[in-house]
Amino acid sequence: MLLKKAAVVAAGLGVLVAATPVPRHDVAAAPASPNIVLILSDDQRWDTMSAMPETSGLIGAHGVTFSNAFVVNPLCCPSRASILTGLHSHSTGVYLNGGPNEGFNAFDPSSTIATWLDGEGYRTALIGKYLNLYPANGGIPPGWDRWVALLGTGGYYDYKANVNGTIQSFGSDPSDYSTDMLAEEAVDFIRSTPADDPLFLEFAPFAPHGVATPADRHERRFRHLAPWRPRNFNEEDTTDKPRYIRALNPAAVNHVDRFRRRQLQTLLAVDEAVGDIVETLEDEGRLDDTMIVYASDNGHLWGEHKWIGKLVPYEESIRVPMMVRYDPLTSNPRTARQLVLNIDLAPTFADLAGAEAPAVEGASLMPLLEGGGAGWRGDFLIEHLWEDQPRAVPTYCALRTRRFIYVKYAGAKEELYNLKNDPFQLRNGINEPKYQDELAHFKARLAELCSPPPPGLSLP
Repeated sequence: MLLKKAAVVAAGLGVLVAATPVPRHDVAAAPASPNIVLILSDDQRWDTMSAMPETSGLIGAHGVTFSNAFVVNPLCCPSRASILTGLHSHSTGVYLNGGPNEGFNAFDPSSTIATWLDGEGYRTALIGKYLNLYPANGGIPPGWDRWVALLGTGGYYDYKANVNGTIQSFGSDPSDYSTDMLAEEAVDFIRSTPADDPLFLEFAPFAPHGVATPADRHERRFRHLAPWRPRNFNEEDTTDKPRYIRALNPAAVNHVDRFRRRQLQTLLAVDEAVGDIVETLEDEGRLDDTMIVYASDNGHLWGEHKWIGKLVPYEESIRVPMMVRYDPLTSNPRTARQLVLNIDLAPTFADLAGAEAPAVEGASLMPLLEGGGAGWRGDFLIEHLWEDQPRAVPTYCALRTRRFIYVKYAGAKEELYNLKNDPFQLRNGINEPKYQDELAHFKARLAELCSPPPPGLSLP
């Protein structure tokens, strides 16, 4: 195993343009079938990359960092379904993690980035978390040549995985730590792929998902981390917020401080794994023709707006880190500020590989990697379906533009925030006269994008 013990540093009203798939681009300097590696963390906020110097140095410092990257449903399984297909939840049918007709049970794996690339001669691997509720009898979905998938929702110790069709149990020894085990599998997949075969690897560790459990070697990191107290932490006045927002009790405040520290600690092993993967690509002579993407399936609130978790249409929940390294195009590192989405990943990979991506709703990122982006989207849709559990977030659809976010819940509640003037989303401007012209546009645009709406939501 190549694990490096790296030193860790502490921690406008948009033009309303529909996102349409971008035709495949021919990159003269690139090989015919570039390798593709997607590294997908679990529940990682966009503002935690300072805890990952290897990743920032090996991907961000050699690529494009997308500072406005989002997911179209801020929940694990729906987001992962969208990443695999380039489709919204209303098209995949996956709105929630669990339930008889949700999660893994709702997903149709017959047309995904794996099947598209497999059809182009790629050797493909899923190593890590697949979809929530993935069962022991779930089998290996079409398109995957190497399969190491965590059962259920995954874990750090004492978990099971389907390893190429055989269920294996892992215990509590240091060698069983899931991030490390999965990193070894990813490295082995790269090394074992014939030199003439292009590869597609999705490496999806469980970290930093709760209950966040760091590797033993990282237990003492971030001991002096300052408490997290942004302006919207345990927001004092939430009378303009939906009823599901409730005050945090003192125990919850203490919990979130410890949880935040342990989430960052779990990312250290992911950071080491990224180093291992990049080093192996270089050793195998593949790095120069490999696109490497680092992203997460959704964000997570640490007490902002009195909320701990995800699901909600606030920035901390819907924003994710996203970095892309592809040396033929990104030799001059830079930051791109366009609105990019998790549904853009599958069409990007298909575009790069020259594969067909049928009926995708995302757009290829290739024009942005090439330095263009004229006519890029100015808004996007976020969806969520109510789940029958305590403090459940009501069903909603939301429209996020460059400057605003408008949220329509099932029932009468609405939210509108001017993110330029109110980045902490403290003042709901839904009834302010100065926004009524914009609001009329937002409602019409949301009705266009949120079609069909999630069950139980009515839009004019």
